[in-house]
Amino acid sequence: MKNRIDKVFASLREHGEKALVAFVTAGDPFPDVRRTAEQVVLIAESGADVIEIGIPYSDPVADGHTIQAASQRALDGGVNPPFVLDVVREVRKKSQVPIVLMGYYNTAFRCGVAKFAKEMADCGADGIILSDLPPEESDEWKNEADANGIATIFLIAPTSTPERIELVASKMSSGFVYCVSRTGVTGARAEGPTDLSGLLASIRSKTSLPICLGFGISDAKQVRQASRLCDGVVIGSKLVDLLKTNAQNPDFASVITNTVSEWKAGARP
Repeated sequence: MKNRIDKVFASLREHGEKALVAFVTAGDPFPDVRRTAEQVVLIAESGADVIEIGIPYSDPVADGHTIQAASQRALDGGVNPPFVLDVVREVRKKSQVPIVLMGYYNTAFRCGVAKFAKEMADCGADGIILSDLPPEESDEWKNEADANGIATIFLIAPTSTPERIELVASKMSSGFVYCVSRTGVTGARAEGPTDLSGLLASIRSKTSLPICLGFGISDAKQVRQASRLCDGVVIGSKLVDLLKTNAQNPDFASVITNTVSEWKAGARP
């Protein structure tokens, strides 16, 4: 059965559009469930097709300074996994935007993988990225996630071997495949992704799933450039920084709406 992720990519394909995937850290800059949910809804209404919600974690090894700092601010504000699930429940009162949680395997492990997968489904989440879970060791999680209709999205990097690309793209991923545009950690960059045509062609030959490109994309020009290569573009650090910078701005909603709308325009034909 198709979930919201599958449906939104099918709709975008029909209209010749590419997906704008927007990342926020749960509880940052607002360590309040309702305000965080309002922020997610605003970003969706401004043009984001999929929202990634980061689960704050004490050792976010895949993330650069911006998201590390956001994660720490959220943890200092008392944010925890139940908070994140409550945010999704609150969002679902107003929006059916696909929601992908993003975090680290310890969160699911400590909760119990069966329990966590069921709680994700119950609150209305659609998928998850567990950045440090190797696909070769993911069977336990995948079985529970699949049973609950939760897509598990794996990362492929420029350093991924042909064997890893085939495993991730053709066997393990669901929802979409996340292609990391460069080695290293997350973080906005002034320059766009380097030539990834070979990597993307290799992934494309192994799967019919949408391919989304992330890590380092930070403006509408880069969104447009990346959209020529793939099915969706992820903006994370730039948005996290924008939210923090404007948290006390009376024109917060206008700033977010205008910026996200500009990014989305880059993903349209």
